[in-house]
Amino acid sequence: MFLKRCQISLTDLLLYNYHIEFLTATILNWKHLLKDDAYKQVIVDSLQWLTEQARCTIHGFVIMPNHIHLLWRISNLHDRFNVQGALLSYTAHRFKTVAKEDGKLFKHFVADKDRLFQFWERDSLVKECWNETFLLQKLNYIHHNPCQPHWKLAATPEDYKWSSARFYHTGVSEFGWLKHYAG
Repeated sequence: MFLKRCQISLTDLLLYNYHIEFLTATILNWKHLLKDDAYKQVIVDSLQWLTEQARCTIHGFVIMPNHIHLLWRISNLHDRFNVQGALLSYTAHRFKTVAKEDGKLFKHFVADKDRLFQFWERDSLVKECWNETFLLQKLNYIHHNPCQPHWKLAATPEDYKWSSARFYHTGVSEFGWLKHYAG
């Protein structure tokens, strides 16, 4: 009945047509959990897995000490909520394992009624990139983030390992799953 009233076909509902999206996910209370490369590698491995499973395409990223930025496109037949949930849930479980190994798990103890540990803030920022101007603004922003005076993680964007900047600067990617936004 609802489908008929709104004149939306079941096919239209099932085949999502996502634009590239800008996602920011932040570590709870802005803690610098991602300062350690072991945690950054968890993010990289998760992005690789999502692309291998054809859930999304990654067009740009940066991993900062307390947050990540992604430019990604969710694949047809997948729902952004589920793909984003898979990324954040899986990385949180892996973070818990790494934190146990390095003895830092207690720093993430929250004792909420629904969980004992929490790594990510609950509401990630998502902005759809409706045009190339906005997309390039976000790509430039994420690539220059490590060079900001308050971070000083790299002298130039392409010097920062945990980013897509080198790929866009040289055309060569050490991340096989990374794809240029223009195809």
